[in-house]
Amino acid sequence: MSIVENRKARFNYHIEERFEAGIVLSGWEVKAIRAGQVQLTDGYVVIKDGELYLIGCRINALRTASTHVRPEADRTKKLLMHKDQIRRLIGKVEQKGYTLVPLDLHYKGGLVKVEIALAKGKQLHDKREAEKKRDWEREKGRLMRHKVSSRAKD
Repeated sequence: MSIVENRKARFNYHIEERFEAGIVLSGWEVKAIRAGQVQLTDGYVVIKDGELYLIGCRINALRTASTHVRPEADRTKKLLMHKDQIRRLIGKVEQKGYTLVPLDLHYKGGLVKVEIALAKGKQLHDKREAEKKRDWEREKGRLMRHKVSSRAKD
């Protein structure tokens, strides 16, 4: 069950491979995620010391957060993956110019997981082409609906 999706990532990047990773969260963050107080649009994944970290994922604290905890909305979160998968990702990111972007947060077996993607940035002309294609699909749908509704009136 998806919690939040990063639609901007699919527009800005060519998605090559997808991976699922665990995420280290504190208690107030889990409660806020369950309440839907999470934003993933500006998030990205960095590699430090052979480990993956999610940066830019904003989790807004609930008003009922504990008084002894100082919630930090933009805290860097550690991602959990197998060591061999991390090594493979490091190799691709360093050699071939790929980047790691979060696609969505979802529940799996009661735990919060993040789906990350190995992606390459799109050029401006690719983005324009995708936008034109989306607009044409939308217009085609309108024309088809109009055509069907005009036949129903006859």
